[in-house]
Amino acid sequence: MVRLGLLLLLLYIFFVSIALMGDSFAFFGRGFAEQLLTTTANPFIGLFIGILATSLVQSSSTTTSMTVGLVAAGALTVDGAIPIAIGANIGTSVTNSLVSLGHISRPIEFRRAFAAATVHDFFNLLAVLLLFPLEMTTHFIARTAAFLGSRLAAVGGLDLANPVNLIVDPATDLIAALAGESGAIMLAISIAFLFIALRYIVANLKVLVIGRVEVFFSTVLFRNSFRAMAFGLVLTIMVQSSSITTSLAVPLAGAGLLTLLQIFPFTLGANLGTTITAMLAALVTGVEAAVTVAFAHVVFNVAGIAVIWPLRKIPLGLATMLADWSIRSRAIPLVYVVTVFFLVPLALIYLTG
Repeated sequence: MVRLGLLLLLLYIFFVSIALMGDSFAFFGRGFAEQLLTTTANPFIGLFIGILATSLVQSSSTTTSMTVGLVAAGALTVDGAIPIAIGANIGTSVTNSLVSLGHISRPIEFRRAFAAATVHDFFNLLAVLLLFPLEMTTHFIARTAAFLGSRLAAVGGLDLANPVNLIVDPATDLIAALAGESGAIMLAISIAFLFIALRYIVANLKVLVIGRVEVFFSTVLFRNSFRAMAFGLVLTIMVQSSSITTSLAVPLAGAGLLTLLQIFPFTLGANLGTTITAMLAALVTGVEAAVTVAFAHVVFNVAGIAVIWPLRKIPLGLATMLADWSIRSRAIPLVYVVTVFFLVPLALIYLTG
């Protein structure tokens, strides 16, 4: 019971660290991200803007909701918004990779955690590589989304309470106030909390999982791919953040509770679940163009799952290979995160703008 209570406390610290990290990045990047979203000149720039903006605010729900709002206000066209929503899929997985770095001092644990984090990246990268050119030539995502949007634009939306935000907001607000709302101080505190929480979450999980808990994960929540995907979908809808959902799986993988094959469908369900926030925001506006953009994000994820799932050995293999490389040099994961999520999108926006 003491260990269970300690684990709940550590999970709370973990959630606070994730929320605080997002808030700190928002101080640095939200204004810049909003400016980026209104400067799309072509679909390729829109794609990289979606990646960079989401990496900055660490939330695809935030990026797509802002995009939907801009479309509803007439500041952004549907054609300009859809590539941003697609790019947001890649940017949202940066949080997983950052969380996995909390295991970097323990090689075996880090290898499992980093593979679990980057399998999400490789799914999104492969989905974009395969589907984005197809969308540019056939517009199948836009047409399907327009068909669905025209029929549901007048339905109206509803607000879902986010239980995680309700629990962690008082703590993050207090820390932000004590830090003088300094993004740098908040980021430093969030990283410290993250490393402490991960270090002891894994230690406690290894004790608690001996017996029933391990069996519960294997035979109930992650018994098969469909159940794991459904669990990721429902959990993400409940907390309205795929970053939180998938990041929570990283220490479970690090502790050896979940295999990469079990985590992969879970992340696919989380990818689909994160589209709900923008969908609700779009339905609230009642603007058909905004609903179309929200549906485009849904259609892209459904199509991505349909295409990539039969090819799942590719993202699983790439994630494993990168994790193997990363335990040979601790610089590799840091270079990977900075390059993929920040330097490459920023450089391509500059070069193609």
